[in-house]
Amino acid sequence: MSDDEVAASAAPGGHEPPERDITDGGPEMVQFLAADGTRVELSESNEPYAAYLEDVGTDEMVAMLRDLILVRRVDAEGFALQRQGELGLWPSLLGQEAAQVGAGRAMRPQDYAFPGYREHGVAWCKGVPPENLLGMFRGVNHGGWDSNDNNFHLYTIVIGNQMLHAVGYAMGVARDGDVATGDADRDTAVMAFTGDGGTAQGDFNEALVFAAVTHAPVVFYVQNNHWAISEPNDRQFTIPPYRRADGFGFPGIRVDGNDVLASYAVTRYALDRARNGQGPTLVEAFTYRMGAHTTSDDPTKYRISAEVDAWKAKDPIDRMTAYLKAEGAIDDSWVEETQAEADELAKRIRKACQTMPDPPHEEMFAHVYAEPHQLIERESAQFADYQSGFED
Repeated sequence: MSDDEVAASAAPGGHEPPERDITDGGPEMVQFLAADGTRVELSESNEPYAAYLEDVGTDEMVAMLRDLILVRRVDAEGFALQRQGELGLWPSLLGQEAAQVGAGRAMRPQDYAFPGYREHGVAWCKGVPPENLLGMFRGVNHGGWDSNDNNFHLYTIVIGNQMLHAVGYAMGVARDGDVATGDADRDTAVMAFTGDGGTAQGDFNEALVFAAVTHAPVVFYVQNNHWAISEPNDRQFTIPPYRRADGFGFPGIRVDGNDVLASYAVTRYALDRARNGQGPTLVEAFTYRMGAHTTSDDPTKYRISAEVDAWKAKDPIDRMTAYLKAEGAIDDSWVEETQAEADELAKRIRKACQTMPDPPHEEMFAHVYAEPHQLIERESAQFADYQSGFED
């Protein structure tokens, strides 16, 4: 963008971005699909991961694109439902679909995911019904899914907590002997998801220490979407997040998070390392949050429209669509049919959301401890008394 464009679109009091092109992930970034949908030639950066795409056929790539489209529609519906008063909050993943679908599709059923609160695409790939995500943000459940049904932990709202949870779980996996057995159905890896803002948390850094010294089978997946609410990258760190791994003694890789093929290939590599007993890896998915941090946020107050437009030109769905059309794998009819499928999905989850019953108040206290607990029982009774005060 030119200086004039920056000046013309700068938000009052907003952050002025650095002069460098913030959409450029640098020569070390792994990429297989360019922004225009053309395949990137093999290079020193992407060649080590190319083998992880050799068994990915056209049908699987088309399925990836379908995931991207459906996940974006789920996200749009969540945003709309919040604006219409049906949800208390919605954290949008707009722009990060490829980072999440690539990672989610690389996981095997036995691999366990520890998400933050924006991982709707990973939840989709792990088979969590999107209605359950809406229920949490509607305030009628605490997640609504059994983590062990899909090996997808409940969302974690507190920034960075899940990184330690993931490492602890991974240490348990290793002690159970479910690593490096050579059995593809048994060997297990754990993935921990966070954003670039999460890398500043103490929990994140403590998790990296424990993972390194215990050789835990865990993959740290940092979605660098360039903004931690209103804080840009240049106010968060001075080196790219993937290089953080160097100081802890294990590999760090930067991947184009808007390229679903690259996200998939690099994650498969990192998960294989973990399952084979080679320890942790930190993957930085270089992407961009095109929407607000959550529906309680207004990004026009702190970032410029030209920056958003620059990233829209690298949209993950547009580039995969362009690639598969050029390959003759899909056509306009397929796109229209998939968009219609997405609309039907949106209708389904909207209806489910609007008809969710309010839970009995006991549910709030039911699963705090595994066994009965006097404090919880007392608090439950107090809340029941409070509720009864509203009865006629």
